[in-house]
Amino acid sequence: MDPSRRPPAPAPAPVPRAPRHRPARRTRRTRRGAAAAALVLALGGGGAGALAVAVVTAVVAAPPAAAHDRLVSSDPAGGAVLAQAPGQVVLTLSSTPVGLGTLVEVAGPDGVVSTGEAQVVDRTVTQALGADRPAGAYEVRWRVTSGDGHPISGTFTFTAEAAVGAAAPAGPSAEPPAGPSAEPSADGAQPSAAEAPAEPSAPQDPVAAALAGPGGALAAVAGGAVLLGAAAALLLRRRRG
Repeated sequence: MDPSRRPPAPAPAPVPRAPRHRPARRTRRTRRGAAAAALVLALGGGGAGALAVAVVTAVVAAPPAAAHDRLVSSDPAGGAVLAQAPGQVVLTLSSTPVGLGTLVEVAGPDGVVSTGEAQVVDRTVTQALGADRPAGAYEVRWRVTSGDGHPISGTFTFTAEAAVGAAAPAGPSAEPPAGPSAEPSADGAQPSAAEAPAEPSAPQDPVAAALAGPGGALAAVAGGAVLLGAAAALLLRRRRG
């Protein structure tokens, strides 16, 4: 066999390499722990070192701070223009506030119109307003205690075009106009009905007036007797003739 035609020698097998060890990424807590250890070493142990470890451990283990409550909506809304001022102002928060320290003050053109204490029910805070509410601009100033104990506050405004209650303009009077009065007398006193002049009576018949008098009945009887006597005498004359 020709030595020049020999098959090529097989390639050497690759030598396996040991896996490279990648260090784990340091988290924020790991870095804080390392900082605490370094602080302990720097202080040389003892009470100061233990205190430093306690402080750093508390910072590492502390949960994230909860968000404060916030105002979600209000009735009336900020900047609203209303026909009349409402009887109450209602605030709606993102979560239930603490009742302690709640304050809602509503001021109108003539001063403060809010009355009584604000009422907290679930996530709403309701403040009643007085009966007399003039027209004009109103400002609402509120303060509540958030569920995490932090106070939150804010302000907003609204406008009323007409007044309510005693501040409203009075309407026209419904009383009828007074009729013409009698003219006063010379001394300024009004004439009474008893002092009014009597109306003249109709003229009476003289014969009727005489008969209606005290002797009218007697005169009528005498006249009748005379007439009867005259009639009897006339009848006797006619019979004799």
